[in-house]
Amino acid sequence: MDMSSDDEQKTGAAGTSAFARIGAAMGRMRIMTGRRYIGRLAISRVGAGLELSHLDALSLVRRLGLEQEVTVGALAEQLRIDHSRASRIVADLVKRGVVRRAASQEDGRRTIVTLTKAGMHWLDQVNGVKEEVLSKVLCDWTEEEMATFADLYTRFIERLEAQAKDFDTGSAGK
Repeated sequence: MDMSSDDEQKTGAAGTSAFARIGAAMGRMRIMTGRRYIGRLAISRVGAGLELSHLDALSLVRRLGLEQEVTVGALAEQLRIDHSRASRIVADLVKRGVVRRAASQEDGRRTIVTLTKAGMHWLDQVNGVKEEVLSKVLCDWTEEEMATFADLYTRFIERLEAQAKDFDTGSAGK
């Protein structure tokens, strides 16, 4: 039986190194991420005139807010967009009542962005869609397989983020 190269990549054909299989999977994941499947699905379900940039900003406010005060500048930097674009996104989210601006507790001259209850509700709905997709994808995995994958994937992403940070700061390879 003659296998196509796509079938070989999916099945992990003999002779294909783990690095090559991981690289191929990363490429396929990049394409899926670029298509923004889960975000688009969430928007179609949650609606309310959301855009993908809104979801990105809301998710970032939640994640960054666990570690630091979130400013428009921090959002711009993390989203890799210019400050004026980030400011417009935040202004739109403020109008929608899902984030609010407040004075920083650390420096009263700075303005921070925080989630409102409505914003947390939107993110909960989006996370519900994400969980639904993941539950379908992982429906035949055991709890042990999911736990192992979660641990390994988290470790992989953390190390990849660290390398990207080193690259961005110019300290890679030093």
